[in-house]
Amino acid sequence: MTQTLWQRYQDWLYYHNGLELYLDLSRVSGLTQELLQELQPRFIRAFQDMAALESGSIANPDEQRMVGHYWLRDADLAPTPDIQRDIRESIDRVEQFAQQVHRGEIKTSHGEKFTDIVAIGIGGSALGPQFVNQAVAPAQPPLAIHFIDNTDPAGIDRLVGDLGDRLHTSLIVVTSKSGGTPEPRNGMWELQRVFRQREWLFAPQAVAVTMAGSHLDQTAQAERWLARFPMFDWVGGRTSELATVGLVPAALQGIPIRELLRGAREMDQVTRIADVKQNPAALLALAWYATGQGQGRKDMVILPYKDSLSLLSRYLQQLVMESLGKEKDLDGHVVNQGIAVYGNKGSTDQHAYVQQLREGLNNFFATFIEVLKDRKSGDWEIEPGITTGDYLSVFLQGTRQALYENGRESITITIREVTPKTVAALIALYERAVGFYASLIHINAYHQPGVEAGKKVAGEILQLQRKLLNTLREHPHGLTLDELAQKVQAPAEIETIYKILRHLEANQRGVEFIGEKHKLAGLMVRPQN
Repeated sequence: MTQTLWQRYQDWLYYHNGLELYLDLSRVSGLTQELLQELQPRFIRAFQDMAALESGSIANPDEQRMVGHYWLRDADLAPTPDIQRDIRESIDRVEQFAQQVHRGEIKTSHGEKFTDIVAIGIGGSALGPQFVNQAVAPAQPPLAIHFIDNTDPAGIDRLVGDLGDRLHTSLIVVTSKSGGTPEPRNGMWELQRVFRQREWLFAPQAVAVTMAGSHLDQTAQAERWLARFPMFDWVGGRTSELATVGLVPAALQGIPIRELLRGAREMDQVTRIADVKQNPAALLALAWYATGQGQGRKDMVILPYKDSLSLLSRYLQQLVMESLGKEKDLDGHVVNQGIAVYGNKGSTDQHAYVQQLREGLNNFFATFIEVLKDRKSGDWEIEPGITTGDYLSVFLQGTRQALYENGRESITITIREVTPKTVAALIALYERAVGFYASLIHINAYHQPGVEAGKKVAGEILQLQRKLLNTLREHPHGLTLDELAQKVQAPAEIETIYKILRHLEANQRGVEFIGEKHKLAGLMVRPQN
């Protein structure tokens, strides 16, 4: 058994010398030379699809746009001189702005040096910066960063309370491609309200990261915000960490953004090789196909054995699930594809859900992220010949082996240490693997119709809420739920109506119930006295 596994380890181990990155697929039992041979025609198409994408083809048909996040780290690949120039200029501007802030050349309107960043965004505009911040930000950054990544009033209040007077020396970085996405817009409005209440000036501390000409861009320009940085039409949110979306907060924290770009560029270069065994992203896509038979039958459990990488699973949730979770394939057939992603970190999860992973439903494959270097300097032994880092390493090896012995598949990615270069390489590896896997299963990885559907319904519910409030004002003595539903011409939406009213009543927002709340048939609602 040991010899067989050792030979399989050698057969299915990839190593990148420059990045010191290992990809071990030996514990994916369904991965065979026969499967690779069977999928070879699909991989030929996948390499062609990727080459076409990088050359500037329309990869997102819903929005009729190119998909060019790979150009961000190698501007020479961009299809036009204008795009090449825009990329280089944006990176130069980010660096220059951050340096001026650090040196105190750019100050607050009241002459103080900036101390903090409040980054407002949603989805990829928050997950990427949060992940990179936790992974590689300096222990004592020139500016501390805080995030508003939800439209939760209590969460915003808590952040404002924690910052206290430091909000007055905080750069407010608002990231929104269109400027109309509700969550970042609401976060911006909430902070503007706080600034008005305290009689502070918002615009001299505000930075917009948005598309040129967007509503946010126009607002920032009209109000003379401190700075504006461009988002590009051809970069999607989940692949925007190495655009201004991620580079602005990273540079302000003192993270060397050229190292981020260099790590991604090195990974991009090797993942262009049209040979599956020499291409780590193609190998990763092959392993995903093998574990779930090309139908996503198993979940992806991400287990990074390093505290600084604990947000990797959340970052990959969006990248993988938004890219691969599709109802229809490229021919319009219903296929309901996708791979569910979850995880936290080792060895914490050995005391959480690894029990189920080993002995419960065999509906997953694990991905272990191993970091060879334990700490930045020196080490000491807590037992003769043993350090705390040794424990972390053997816990990973033990869990991997325990899963394998019970027929549970796993992938192991090993890096020497967590640096801006290696973190960006991991981002680039997964970006390309998602693209290859999408080609293998014949779907489009670069649009998200399901997200747009949810936004549309949310907008309709807000419209219904406005109708309800207007109608109640016209009936001060109250109406039953059924009567109210009839009045707003939405009898089929009575459950939604009840939930809207329940939320408004809990927040004392102009409505109150008459009767017992759990007896819905006789419940009435009226304007609040």
